[in-house]
Amino acid sequence: MKLPNGFENLRRCDCSICRRKGAIVGSVLLDNLTILKGAEFLSEYRFNTMQARHFFCSKCGIYTHHQRRSVPEEFGYNTGCIEEFNPADYGKIPTMDGKNHPKDR
Repeated sequence: MKLPNGFENLRRCDCSICRRKGAIVGSVLLDNLTILKGAEFLSEYRFNTMQARHFFCSKCGIYTHHQRRSVPEEFGYNTGCIEEFNPADYGKIPTMDGKNHPKDR
């Protein structure tokens, strides 16, 4: 993954799926995320409007990334999948209002 500006747009979300995942998510343009190994183990899940594409490992079950519904030209990625990410280095991470998604208005 290419993070030209480092970890940015960090957030949590309170929608029904994200609340259960509990992941801290960052964003990256679609072209900046490349699966180097393990792509054959990724499974896709879509729910509700079926627009966002959520990916997870079919072996361990961890959520890895998703193609965003609100910004389809970006992937949201699970910072917990990146060894060098330490949430303590980023202070308070905001929670987005996913219960009231802007595309639902």
